[in-house]
Amino acid sequence: MDFSIYGIVVRGKGYGRKLGFPTVNLDADAKDIPVGVYAGKGIINRKIYRAAIIISEGKSEAHLLGYRGDAYGKEVTLKLKKFLREYKNFNSEKELIDQIVKDIKKC
Repeated sequence: MDFSIYGIVVRGKGYGRKLGFPTVNLDADAKDIPVGVYAGKGIINRKIYRAAIIISEGKSEAHLLGYRGDAYGKEVTLKLKKFLREYKNFNSEKELIDQIVKDIKKC
């Protein structure tokens, strides 16, 4: 598997930040990529970060491990390397956070 997504970082709903896992939300077309959670790489400011990447209905976002700073308006490339799991909804924020921690460990 080797999908790449290129786009400009736009404002999302801030839910990832609220949970402690800020994400870059891309203004990019990801409809040709199967919905799910992936391990991969994120490239911003010519630096490469390990990334947990979420592809959901028409949206693409990623938590870039170790990235600190304001990414709004910046160009980002996401390279999906490994499918981790299906995208799903959780019954509580605690369940979601626990799963995010597991996903990040796999990245």
